Amino acid sequence: MPQRIHPKPVNMREIFIKFSTEEQCLEYIEKMRWPDGIVRCTTCGDKNVKRVMRTAESKNKRPWFYLCLNKDCHQQFSPTADTLFADSHLPLIVWFHAIGLILNAKKGISAKQLQRDLGIGGYKTAWYLNHRIREAMAEGDPKPLGGIVEIDETYVGGRIRGKGVKYAKKQKQVVMGAVQRGGKLRLEHVPDTKLDTITGFVRATLSPNVERVMTDHHAAYPNALDSPTFTGRHERVNHINGE
Repeated sequence: MPQRIHPKPVNMREIFIKFSTEEQCLEYIEKMRWPDGIVRCTTCGDKNVKRVMRTAESKNKRPWFYLCLNKDCHQQFSPTADTLFADSHLPLIVWFHAIGLILNAKKGISAKQLQRDLGIGGYKTAWYLNHRIREAMAEGDPKPLGGIVEIDETYVGGRIRGKGVKYAKKQKQVVMGAVQRGGKLRLEHVPDTKLDTITGFVRATLSPNVERVMTDHHAAYPNALDSPTFTGRHERVNHINGE
């Protein structure tokens, strides 16, 4: 599971004003993609391109596209090519407003809520939109956590109406979390809480220069942190005794 970036909240009113047309959204994508103002072909990289405006309105087409004038290429492309918005039938306005809602939701937002807020016809479309945006927010190369790091695991899910307790337990998902005090958070969906799983999460998440690692009394943590790298740096909190 990719590591998540935790952005600051945004002003929804500003988003609705700034991105109220397809043209505004496409212009913004173009500026972000080619900040020097020189559009380059997404296939060959040539800057000898021509903007072609669409004269007829089409539900699934962007307001304009580019034509590469390189005689060996002649590729047609849009500023959205190879981006989050590529091959989508949804208007860019919907994408941008959805991004704003997701960034502004401190505790997350469901696909059902997006469907209601954006007036999207089908739940599957709203789910796809939510999923794609969250994947794009993933941090590509997360840095190991240092300083004082707290690690814990939890089970996500609950009882399902009409099903017994045993069935509900099987449906729960395990999530490992690590937070650097005053720093970033790492979350990962893992298959179980066995030693090999926790060891893998610990080694992938912690910096060799970590100052201290705080965990509860789960039996796997001492073995997972049993290496010269973490010697003398592991402390455990006993929740049973009220700590």
